[in-house]
Amino acid sequence: MSQSVKGSCLCGSVKFEVAPPFSAFRYCYCSRCRKASGAAHAANIVVPQGQLTWQAGEESITRFDLPGAQRFAVWFCKQCGTRVPHKIKTQENYLVPAGLLDSDVAARPEHSIFWGSKANWYMEPGQLQKFTEYP
Repeated sequence: MSQSVKGSCLCGSVKFEVAPPFSAFRYCYCSRCRKASGAAHAANIVVPQGQLTWQAGEESITRFDLPGAQRFAVWFCKQCGTRVPHKIKTQENYLVPAGLLDSDVAARPEHSIFWGSKANWYMEPGQLQKFTEYP
């Protein structure tokens, strides 16, 4: 098993550690993930429940369960509003927003899901001009 990686929210109140291997690493383009992330897609890692350990801040987490949704929920830090890992309702797995990881991992996204639901304004990054800082 690869070495575990630490993660945290924006303000540092919530801290956790995940141990690879990951069950999945994917981009989700569904409308729910777009709204919850405020971006074109969410980058989600799925890990078995036993591979996530809370290090600090569990008392700083609040949750929102979307009424009527089979799986969708959002857990977030009460201090800074950052989405944090959450237990998937119908599974014994945690969904970990990949952007919370504090260091690189060997795993890379495997695929995109709900591609047919992507925003009509979405452009693939390869199509855009790139800057290392603000233009």
